[in-house]
Amino acid sequence: MAKRFYGREIMRIERVEIENFRLLRKVGLGLEEGTTLIVGRNNCGKTSIAEVFRRLLSDRAPSFRLEDFSLGSHEGFWTAFKAFHGRIARPDVSAMLPVIRVTLDISYDIDALDLGPLSECIVDLDPDCSCARIVLTYGPRATGLDSLFADLIAPNVEQGDQRPGFFSLIKKRLAAAYEPRLEAVDPNDPTNRKDLDLKSLTTLIRGGFINAQRGLDDDTHRERDVLGKVVEVLFQSALTDPTDPEKRTTAEQLHGAVEKIQKELHDGFNAGLTSLLPTFELFGYPGLEDPGLTTVTTFDVERLLKDHTQVRYRGVNGLTLPESYNGLGVRNLVYILLQLLKFFREYQATPAAASVHLIFIEEPEAHLHPQMQEVFIRQLHLIKGAFEQQLNDSRPWPVQFVISTHSPHMANEARFETMRYFLSATDESGIRQSKIKDLRQGMGGAPAPDRDFLYQYLTLTRCDLFFADKAILIEGTSERLLLPTMIAKTDEAAVGEPQLASQYVTVMEVGGAYAHRFHELLTFLELRTLIVTDIDSVKPNAEKKRKACPVAEGLYTSNACLKDWFGAEITPTQLLAKTPAEKTRGITRLAYQIPDGIEPGPSGRSFEDAFILANLDRFELGQGDAASLAYEHAADQKKSAFALNYAIDDTNWNVPRYIAEGLRWLAIGAPVVDAQMAVRAMAAVVEAVGEAVAAEGEQGDA
Repeated sequence: MAKRFYGREIMRIERVEIENFRLLRKVGLGLEEGTTLIVGRNNCGKTSIAEVFRRLLSDRAPSFRLEDFSLGSHEGFWTAFKAFHGRIARPDVSAMLPVIRVTLDISYDIDALDLGPLSECIVDLDPDCSCARIVLTYGPRATGLDSLFADLIAPNVEQGDQRPGFFSLIKKRLAAAYEPRLEAVDPNDPTNRKDLDLKSLTTLIRGGFINAQRGLDDDTHRERDVLGKVVEVLFQSALTDPTDPEKRTTAEQLHGAVEKIQKELHDGFNAGLTSLLPTFELFGYPGLEDPGLTTVTTFDVERLLKDHTQVRYRGVNGLTLPESYNGLGVRNLVYILLQLLKFFREYQATPAAASVHLIFIEEPEAHLHPQMQEVFIRQLHLIKGAFEQQLNDSRPWPVQFVISTHSPHMANEARFETMRYFLSATDESGIRQSKIKDLRQGMGGAPAPDRDFLYQYLTLTRCDLFFADKAILIEGTSERLLLPTMIAKTDEAAVGEPQLASQYVTVMEVGGAYAHRFHELLTFLELRTLIVTDIDSVKPNAEKKRKACPVAEGLYTSNACLKDWFGAEITPTQLLAKTPAEKTRGITRLAYQIPDGIEPGPSGRSFEDAFILANLDRFELGQGDAASLAYEHAADQKKSAFALNYAIDDTNWNVPRYIAEGLRWLAIGAPVVDAQMAVRAMAAVVEAVGEAVAAEGEQGDA
């Protein structure tokens, strides 16, 4: 339910559902009351969320192009076209056409006396309902079918593939055939609907957008003055702000000062300038009377701000420094802060207009060092509070922030509940589309201790889990130091197969006791994961306490992850007998020590003795049981020194079999969408350049 502050009702957007817009084929996004953090890999639909709201909240009527329709929806145009030339009723054909649809659920206080612009959007009769639903549909007009298909010849299979030409025509005709429609819909009864004026949306919701590309380039030879543009808006909002007489008075005084300058220009400057103009009697042209030319130099506030005002930094000795004097990080931060103030002033200047304020910030981490990134989320709420207290007499600013980021520092600063994870997936037709994972819902089933552990772990380790394609969970320092070399070796041995080093893999050092706690999160994120852990064989001693021992002597395992996976009473012998399929659950696989030679054979207990067994020719173990000797030799090694030696000084060794098999499994999994797209994009660029060069050659020959 919406909150009430100081007698004023606060509304908020609870949820948005989007259909058929770019990668957002059919998604739902829950928005937090304060800040919602959008995370995920590149090109998974994060920017499309901001773009669809930019269309909705524009001053012009929302419009879309054919390229904005999801690729998976294009078949609907072709299906409708074929039906148009068949014996199917026009309304049924029209229903086949794809539409872009955006559904907004806005919560409010049911006890509010005045809901302002939201009132006309409430059509339900349920006294306990506190949600208003608004639906924008971009679909065919009443005459849309004729506009699209009227003069097109029916499909003919004998004429080959007609689709390219068909869609080329549809692209041109879409604007005339489609139109936006805004409706209020009963959340409890979708048939109860009411048409709304398109302007109702911008009256109800004010939008603000800080794009990822902010024009802050490192050009020290000319001043870009990106910050100065913000001042123009701050001036205009102050001039029209009915809630802040002091700011309005200052703006009016500036207007008066310019008007005074304008009069002086007219009386002095222009009088002198006019004297430079000749009288037409000088020319002696017959029949031409002297028209009496004079000069008028205009000087208004808007032009003064636009063309002649810059934001500069205070220096020394009366000098001021250009904005390029500071680094890109500071300029980026200052720009964001000024934009937030601008959005607040704009909202403040029209208090009766919008009930909800939605601000999108794309990639605020640009050029900011990690510490600055970490505090950004926290500081955002402090800034909001400062605006309310110092600039708005403690009245609330009903703002919701939506931040998209690729920064693990920002992701780690936010709670799970505030994060929405974007994932690009391929449907049964091979067409990519976005999936949105709500961590508030997804982690709701996990025990509270596990949620707290994961949050603390991710915060402490600065993990980039939310931005990777795949993940590797390891136990300790040795595996972490040697893993890059092991990946390189396994890739080198798999010529012509997918290379793990070319994929986006995050490595997390979680220890043997905690890996299982990540299982639910990794499954929810649909992240292909390899868990590299130790068999950790133990046996009872004289006091019936379990102690470490070689695998062949072990009766149990002390490894929490293995016991969680296979059951608490699993034995080392049973673990060695497990097949690769039994070590795999969906997109997660276990990798623990197994014999490196012909089975049955000696098996290591931990990474170090397994490494020794995989490279027996490099170690002088003496005579006896190889596994026991390797176990004893490994116990005498300092793990970090052991790993550094084979990571840097001596790299001519074999990867333990259990790790090599696990890395291959991870590498050949689902293809990396981003990498594939990059290859295809580069190929397309090369092809386009080749065609352009060829065309120029032909013109030259002609």
